[in-house]
Amino acid sequence: MSGRALGYTPRMHKALLLACAMCLGASVLAAAAAPAGGASDADLARVDQALTLAEQGRLDPATARALSGDPLVPWIDYATLHRDLDSVDAATVRAFLDRNAGQVAAKLLRDEWLALLAQRRDWKSFRAFRSDDIDPKLRCADLAARLDAGAPDARWSNDALALWRSGQSQPTDCDGVFAQLAASGKLTSEVRWQRIDAAADNADTAVMRAAARGLPADQEAQAQAYARFIDAPSDAAAGWPRTARSRHVVAIGLARQARRDPGGAEARLARLQPTLQLGEADRGRALYAIALWTVASYAPGSASRLAAVPASAYDPKLHEWQVREALARGDDATVLKAIAAMDPAQRNDPRWEYFAARLRERSGDAKAANALYRQAAATATYHGFLAADRLHQPYSICPLELNASASERARVAATPALVRAFELQRIGRSGWAEKEWKAALTGFDDRQRQVAVALAGEIGWYDRATFALGKDASGQAAPDELRLYTLRFPLNEASTVREQARRNAIDPAWVAAEIRAESAWNPQARSSADARGLMQLLPSVGASMARALGVVWAGAQTLYDPRSNIALGSAYLRRMLDRYDGRTYLAIGAYNAGAAPVSRWLAQRGNLDTDLWIETVPYQETRDYIMRVLAFSVIYDWRLDGKATPLSQRMLGRLVPDAQKQRFSCSMTTPPTTPAPPSASPSTSPAASPATASSSAP
Repeated sequence: MSGRALGYTPRMHKALLLACAMCLGASVLAAAAAPAGGASDADLARVDQALTLAEQGRLDPATARALSGDPLVPWIDYATLHRDLDSVDAATVRAFLDRNAGQVAAKLLRDEWLALLAQRRDWKSFRAFRSDDIDPKLRCADLAARLDAGAPDARWSNDALALWRSGQSQPTDCDGVFAQLAASGKLTSEVRWQRIDAAADNADTAVMRAAARGLPADQEAQAQAYARFIDAPSDAAAGWPRTARSRHVVAIGLARQARRDPGGAEARLARLQPTLQLGEADRGRALYAIALWTVASYAPGSASRLAAVPASAYDPKLHEWQVREALARGDDATVLKAIAAMDPAQRNDPRWEYFAARLRERSGDAKAANALYRQAAATATYHGFLAADRLHQPYSICPLELNASASERARVAATPALVRAFELQRIGRSGWAEKEWKAALTGFDDRQRQVAVALAGEIGWYDRATFALGKDASGQAAPDELRLYTLRFPLNEASTVREQARRNAIDPAWVAAEIRAESAWNPQARSSADARGLMQLLPSVGASMARALGVVWAGAQTLYDPRSNIALGSAYLRRMLDRYDGRTYLAIGAYNAGAAPVSRWLAQRGNLDTDLWIETVPYQETRDYIMRVLAFSVIYDWRLDGKATPLSQRMLGRLVPDAQKQRFSCSMTTPPTTPAPPSASPSTSPAASPATASSSAP
């Protein structure tokens, strides 16, 4: 999952666990089994009950004492204090912080306590509890507390000026801070213009207007005019001073206008250019936005507006859109020219190697095409798999297995923060669990982090592999970690996936890939649009499918049952597949974006080859989602059967005979990469799908 809102509460967890145990038996409870050395379900149930009682203010001392020594006692204490923090005395808070120094629960409570003290304007107490790792949201309060202590020193002034110059809106705690800067003569006209300029870059006109109020009258009037232009561009800018700042503001305002009205921005630029004489950088900024927001909808004039953008203003995003626009028109020469104009790192991405090869092949240059196909096919990516299909060669997948020793596993599992993370996750306290997980990872080397991911998988916390693998401790790419396919592509409900795929006559690898893309195998996932469970179905869709199948629907909670969710989601995939005459790529697109956009795109560009049509999908999320699910299907074919339906056939819904399936080989001529689409590009945003909330898969 990426950025999903989890609305799953501990109370819901307990109710669902009981219901599932009654209807499904031990198989569901086995998923919550403790890892080696972990707490038993009975012990965790007692802790969960104590947490609930603490949150309700009903935890009695005897129950609390009975749990002394449990790893989650700090969280029980936190829950008790958090509930009535407004009436807790400072000594009690201090005792809790001292007792749990360095722990996540302590930092969380301290920040909440500091926020409360700031609200009370109790700056003396605030200073007594502050620390160097203060929450960034409390920086203004911290400055106010330090100011309250006496005359500000140079460090205070520098810290306050840094916030001022950021150009960002600040909490009301900074009002007094900024007033002190003004009173001490620190907010000179130059410094005010620094804030105005930074706010203009952020298009925050409210900050611009506020910062301008201390300027001399003529300068304030000009600053207010700049803010008005960014909000609503007009030709009045032609009368502005011919300065670099004026030209820059015009570029910012026109770029914003281009998002909603590219033609209007283009016409206004033509009218203002003769008098203001924008330089290449500012003119390029405006022309870039005009072209981008034209081509993102494939509107008339896309090609000419792309051609008008100076080469210096092009970035990887616009190069990609130039390729898509030319693909949509069937202009192969422009596609190849646009790919050649990319910098080497982008041009050598399997995505663009594949499309360069496709068009060279179409022109009859088989030698050049095959060389590019071979380069792309050496990678475990969507485009690498397509390239391998063109060459009729096996897919290059080089899996690694972790193979951690028992002693390694035991050492990592004993890490206190990880113990707390796992126990919190098992009782449905995902938010706290993630905080403890992050704290644990800060003390791990790469190997320990990988072992922690494996341990997380054993309790069904599969999305840890999604978020924690692929970068080393320093934040650098770690390609070999992406080859830990067993960890990164779990298969917890294999029998259910196979059963429902067979029942609906669809590809089981596709079902598994949808689950991986939608929820990363988190059965309690819930999106901001209220899509739920493994396949992220909306309750309305779940209820509709339950009626169609004639199965029991016990309300939206049904979607948190993995077996029910897979059954309903697989049937919905079948419905989408039937709607689009068996073309899997269209069913995947509709599952993400809805049927209406897919039908519109088909009407606009339905004559394109399938791979070219997918690349020209306007919504970035849906475009990458289609590629991601198709690529994930290959990995799940490897996991389920050891061979794969060729991707070029799968996208069309063709399930080929076993003898025609793709084999896997390991070519290490280039580092294998993850089976997901590279690089993101801007697009208009899709509406929420009827089946699923729009999701950004890993």
